[in-house]
Order: sequence, then C-alpha cells, then structure tokens
Amino acid sequence: MLTTLTTTYTDTRASDLAWALGRGPLPALAELDLQLGDAQVQLRLLGASHQVLLEEERGTCSETVACMPGSSTPLPLGVAKRLGEWEYEFAAHVETLSRGSFAGRAQELLALVSDHPHGLAGTFPGSPHAFTAMLAQRRHGEVRWRTWHSYPQEGRLVTTRTRVGVRIPAGV
Repeated sequence: MLTTLTTTYTDTRASDLAWALGRGPLPALAELDLQLGDAQVQLRLLGASHQVLLEEERGTCSETVACMPGSSTPLPLGVAKRLGEWEYEFAAHVETLSRGSFAGRAQELLALVSDHPHGLAGTFPGSPHAFTAMLAQRRHGEVRWRTWHSYPQEGRLVTTRTRVGVRIPAGV
C-alpha cells in the first residue's frame, strides 16, 4: 500500500534517526494491520519514520526507528536481545547514493513495497523520493520486517532489517 503522508515537512537527516524497543504506540500517519500466522503485526508510518508493533501468544514487541527529540539511543548498526521467549535481532545500514542512483533506487523500492500485500510505504511532501517504506513477512516461524528511510537532500538511504523468533534453549 502506498500513501501520501499529510504532514508538514521537517528537514531531518539520516543521522537524526534513533532506535528504541518497548515504546508505546506513537501517533501514526498511516497503519497496516497484518495477521502473519499467529502473530498480529501493525506497521506504522510516523511523521519521523516508523514503528512496528508485534503481538503473539508469547508476548509483545515494539520497535521504533524515528527522529525522536531527546532520545539517547542513536541508530545502532546491530542489536541482538532476548525478549522473554523471543530472540530479537536488528541491523541497520546507511548508504550514500548519487542523485541518479538515488532516484532509481527510490522508484524501485516504492514499487516493490506498494505492490506487496504486506507492504506499507508513504511519501513525504517536498520530494517524490522522500519516503519511508516497510515490508513484513513470516518465515520459518519468525516474523521479519525490513524498512527503508530516504533522505534525498543528503542522498542517503537507511535500511533496517529485524527478525523476531522463538528462542531455542541451549542443548537442543
């Protein structure tokens, strides 16, 4: 699903992104509710990036990657944590692209996500290449999602990848 986000343009930078686990639902500009096996997943586009809410019999998980004033946790390159019965893994990558490469990559990603039944993308006012896109899936008993955050004024694309799955006890 592709939507145009109705919000005032805020000049943010890739380096302004912060990461947080466990935050409550923040005001969303667009949402997509998914049922992936026994997991309920809500993809949320925020005025300053994304939030994913996951609920399953075993528990809940909330991931927020956004420009959060006052946040003390910058965007990490990688995180691995235990959340109750779950293993949580997060990775982020920042790419700097030329203007032509950026435009092509933006169009490719928006087409991929907007046509996918488990995808949500939103473009921001000011540039057709200013967007946040999210795609979720369930594979091998795990819930996974990828996100893309574009900053055309810098030529930067931030990609995140998350995996949440049941922890396998040692010795099994």
